[in-house]
Amino acid sequence: MADQRQTGFVGAGGPSAPTVFFLSDSTGITAETLGNTLLTQFPGQPLERRTIPFITTVEQALEVVGVIDQLAATGPRPIVFSTAVGQDIRAVLARSRGHFFDLFGSHIGQLEQALHTSASGQPGQAHGVGDAVRYQSRMAAVEYAIEHDDGQSLRALERAELILIAPSRCGKTPTSMYLALQHGILAANFPLVEEDFANLSLPEPLLPFRGKCFGLTSLPVRLSQIRQERRPGSVYASLAQCTYELRNAEDMYRTNHVPYVNSASMSVEEISATVLQRMQLHH
Repeated sequence: MADQRQTGFVGAGGPSAPTVFFLSDSTGITAETLGNTLLTQFPGQPLERRTIPFITTVEQALEVVGVIDQLAATGPRPIVFSTAVGQDIRAVLARSRGHFFDLFGSHIGQLEQALHTSASGQPGQAHGVGDAVRYQSRMAAVEYAIEHDDGQSLRALERAELILIAPSRCGKTPTSMYLALQHGILAANFPLVEEDFANLSLPEPLLPFRGKCFGLTSLPVRLSQIRQERRPGSVYASLAQCTYELRNAEDMYRTNHVPYVNSASMSVEEISATVLQRMQLHH
């Protein structure tokens, strides 16, 4: 059978919780992303999630259908999100006794009409190597983000398309990495430390690149909680220190006309989308 990955429970699962299947003839990432996006509209619903990627033969598809049908016979009818590309595999999966949502086939015909051409029918295009140039661009961006994480290197800073600045633990690193991996953005990030607040000017290495800078801030209580996990009981994690750094960082942003966003209640995806929109970065 295809590889399976148990992704755990949401809420108090138990025997009455429907199982949600994310099925794919590739990695399953797209099925998970689209399916989970739809499921966010039902936050109180307990669900068990199972991802089954690399369903590449009809035999494997039949085996998966057997699992779904067995669950349907003994409990709540499963929910099935599929991004399988191959028509034969999609046809088999659609025969399951689950609530079947074909996230690929339901739109591909419309796209073929709109583009006046036939789909390739090749799986793995979204998260495989696919477009070699774009793939290499993303990998180069990841290498750049790693080298320029937390101000470790100032080499080739002129190549940066974006420089994230913020006090420690405001989300610079995960945002830089996400923008690199998902969008191929050459993103550096630079920490703001106490000596940077002696005046309201940007740190000297960033002055030539003011137009590439984007600031992150947070809520003092939230930042203190995050820092306590790293250095419990330290001045670094104290509410007073966090309040001081955030207040001065925001003053710096405003003085230097650096756009910024409060990341306290935002996911890395939301932060990244905000940065892309406000900095008008497109790949």
